[in-house]
Amino acid sequence: MPLWVFFFVILTLSSSSHCSPSPPLTLRMRRYADAIFTNSYRKVLGQLSARKLLQDIMSRQQGESNQERGARARLGRQVDSMWAEQKQMELESILVALLQKHSRNSQG
Repeated sequence: MPLWVFFFVILTLSSSSHCSPSPPLTLRMRRYADAIFTNSYRKVLGQLSARKLLQDIMSRQQGESNQERGARARLGRQVDSMWAEQKQMELESILVALLQKHSRNSQG
């Protein structure tokens, strides 16, 4: 056997042992299906995360607007209460003045 044939056989055997054979078709199809599922699953998770973030932002804004409405309502009640107290004091002062005038007229 010539020496070059021997080296050729050795190189052929050694190169085939380093190269991995291509996976069978069913394994490649399964990996492809897994990749499609994984990509779709990631997309759905991203959409769910975005939806949750939007809901959080919306609920915060609603909470702030509810607080503003509540503050306006409290302020309105305080103003109404102050107005009512002021009117009551005015009425009391008018009644006192009328009573004093009436008592002076009845004495004099």
